[in-house]
Amino acid sequence: MTDILYRYLMIVVACIALLIGLQVPNFVDQYQKRVDAHLREVSVNLQPFQDIANKYFAGDMSKLIELHRNSIEKPFQEEGAAIEKMVQRKLRFETDMAALQTGLPQKALHVLLHGDQELLDEALGQYSYAVPLNQDALLFGAGVAIIILLAVELLLALARFAGNALTGKLRRSSPPQAQ
Repeated sequence: MTDILYRYLMIVVACIALLIGLQVPNFVDQYQKRVDAHLREVSVNLQPFQDIANKYFAGDMSKLIELHRNSIEKPFQEEGAAIEKMVQRKLRFETDMAALQTGLPQKALHVLLHGDQELLDEALGQYSYAVPLNQDALLFGAGVAIIILLAVELLLALARFAGNALTGKLRRSSPPQAQ
């Protein structure tokens, strides 16, 4: 009876692991689309300032920002800070987008370890679950399922080994019974 329960447990674990694995490519795709959308938005917002920098400073935005920051007028100083913040935001998104121009495993690893926290929070908050049936998703899902199944099997084997070792130690340390 325990063999049957064990098999069903492993089937359930495999199904759950597969579904989780199928979500990773979907989440990475949604994250990448979010990065692209924010990059496009900040680029559009910066374009008028870039045009001014092109006209007066040979395209050097840092000189335009410096001009604003060194102004005696407080509003222009604050405008310089706002422009600088947009430039930094654009650079952040460009770096993130460049890192996402790889294969799925590298993308997933990048999102997990180096994903932009603002965009991760947005993606999680508006995540739409789906079961994509493309080759990348199926391979990734199967890989996750295999890894999780092997981890569960290893943990159960270690637990059995520890249980057997403990039971054997208890038997050896108990005093012999007189007959």
